[in-house]
Amino acid sequence: MDFLTLRQRIEHGLVKQLERKIMETAILERLANLDWTAIQESLWQQGYALTPPLLTPPECADLVKLYPSRERFRSHIIMSRYRFGRGDYKYFNYPLPDIVQQLRDHSYPYLVPLANEWNRALGSPETFPDRHSAFLEFCAKNGQTRATPLLLHYESGDYNCLHQDVYGSVAFPLQATCFLSQVGADYEGGEFVIVEQQPRAQSKAEVIVAQQGQILLFATRYRPVKGSRGFYRVNMRHGVSRLKRGVRFTLGVIYHDSQ
Repeated sequence: MDFLTLRQRIEHGLVKQLERKIMETAILERLANLDWTAIQESLWQQGYALTPPLLTPPECADLVKLYPSRERFRSHIIMSRYRFGRGDYKYFNYPLPDIVQQLRDHSYPYLVPLANEWNRALGSPETFPDRHSAFLEFCAKNGQTRATPLLLHYESGDYNCLHQDVYGSVAFPLQATCFLSQVGADYEGGEFVIVEQQPRAQSKAEVIVAQQGQILLFATRYRPVKGSRGFYRVNMRHGVSRLKRGVRFTLGVIYHDSQ
């Protein structure tokens, strides 16, 4: 390797480091500017909360451009093969793309106080650590080491059946979906659906229509609801209604790893 090539590589590496630092600062600032009091109140009352647009259109487009890659993903799931619905999705490999890593790491500390409140309300002794890296270490001790963030891809006629994203004995009670496509321009239909099943009651559905760049935070499996005798557990499932037209991409951010 000649001196010029070595210098170019060093300069390229420094530029990449600077770009990552700038992006991380931007994500940190955007998360800090969210109204977390309102978000936590919505999660308590409804089991979900929708943020203002957090990702920019170019950031959304950059994530979508990763989808054809083989190297960035550990597995590709065709939903119809498993009767999950119609469409497909890919789980990222470690290391995660910078923006996915930053969203996952830096949103976790805002959610962990609520996660621990929910556990206390339901009488669970489990306490989640303050840092996401420490939580992943706990996942690893329980045999969960595979990355769970994923990109989901839907085209006309596709849908996702109601489900829960649980990948082992350890599961964080909250997760996120980032909307990468613009409803109306890129697709129609494909609404995000959350169904809540309270004990001895009919199921209740919530339908969410989100704009590009918005992030939906919601319960992974269940949430506590206060009744006359204290808190009880309400089961939550989520899915996607049938796409009527176009192409829809989303980023799923799950905080626990998979077995």
